[in-house]
Amino acid sequence: MIDDIHVTQVGAPDPELHNSPVVEEADEDFDTALQSLPEEGQCYFNALPYADGQRVCSGAELLRCERGVWVQEGSCDPDNP
Repeated sequence: MIDDIHVTQVGAPDPELHNSPVVEEADEDFDTALQSLPEEGQCYFNALPYADGQRVCSGAELLRCERGVWVQEGSCDPDNP
């Protein structure tokens, strides 16, 4: 969970809009996902661009943009970190 930092709530991904892939940092697909995508420097969530390093909440899931891929970073739920 992130304390004292404003994180935008983006809701659920719409499959009809452009979304960058979401991976877990410990996931074996993490390195593959980073290598298979050009370094965009931004991620997309429901067709909106977000800067590299920016964090968003999708429901209770905290995501961080890293080189065009969303990385699962934890929980946005203050009652269930």
